[in-house]
Amino acid sequence: MGVVIKAIEYVYPQNKITNNDLGKLFANYDFSSFEKKVGVKSRYWVHKETAFDLAILACKRLFLSCDKADIDYVLYCTQSPEYFLPTTACILQNTLGLKKEIGALDFNLGCSGYTYGLSLAKGLIDSGQAKNVLLVTAETYSKYLHPKDRSNRAIFGDAATASLISCDEFDGVGQFHFGTDGSGYDKLIVKNGCSRFPFDSEAPEIGYGTDNIYTDNHLYMNGPDVFNFTNEVIPDFTKEILLKNNVQIEDINQFVFHQANAFMLNFIRKRLNIPSEKFFIDLEDGGNTVSCTIPIALKKYSQTLTESEKIIVVGFGVGLSWSGGLIKINCKL
Repeated sequence: MGVVIKAIEYVYPQNKITNNDLGKLFANYDFSSFEKKVGVKSRYWVHKETAFDLAILACKRLFLSCDKADIDYVLYCTQSPEYFLPTTACILQNTLGLKKEIGALDFNLGCSGYTYGLSLAKGLIDSGQAKNVLLVTAETYSKYLHPKDRSNRAIFGDAATASLISCDEFDGVGQFHFGTDGSGYDKLIVKNGCSRFPFDSEAPEIGYGTDNIYTDNHLYMNGPDVFNFTNEVIPDFTKEILLKNNVQIEDINQFVFHQANAFMLNFIRKRLNIPSEKFFIDLEDGGNTVSCTIPIALKKYSQTLTESEKIIVVGFGVGLSWSGGLIKINCKL
């Protein structure tokens, strides 16, 4: 028996923010050039909703085609939890009306979250602890963005996804590989508001980059360092994933990486000598939704499938954390 991704659903908030909208706030910035380079035309931000609210909608959409009574484990990936405690996955179980004979676990990861989640689900199923895992990613980074932080407001969007990972005769989830470099923890960080540094209502504004402002209560990203880390680590890491699964680039139908930005993705693609038609890039509508980008991309790409395909998935970012593996999809998700 194997493990397979049976279905994926996703939702965005209703509040759509276009580059024209941002242009009214940042009149001195050329968003047409940004759009060509980074690939984002619009993103969606919550108003009063939480990541959990989006997660509920994604799960309900999934349950239109899947029986929620079959779920025996919930994995919930977010960096936008409802509370410091309790575990949001427990609240999800109750709100969705899932059975009580079930495991429920939160894990705090960003852009590598979905690939970590796939590996965790595979481990639970392979070890006989579960048969049907509900893997949920939900993120609302917009709540962490400073109103004057033009760069991050242009890149990040909110979303939630729900995936059903199940035991199946079709072996659709291969071997996964991981990497961590905690020395880069401060390259992408919300410094205040947790245990180390409390929220500071008088935190001063800090300038960085070109016309970007944040405070330690808000999201800070060192773009150049994150870019350098990605380009130094991810190409060779991808080769290690291929080696671990005993496949070559030529054997892979599609590469679906975390949708960080188009410029970065094309840089990686060229370093790996992957043809553009085998390298999925789709940030136009939605932007960088952190742990949600890969499942959204898989859902969109799967709609074109006519036969079984091998896909390499790779997530990378905040932590610094990266992970990836081989999956096989034989139907539209």
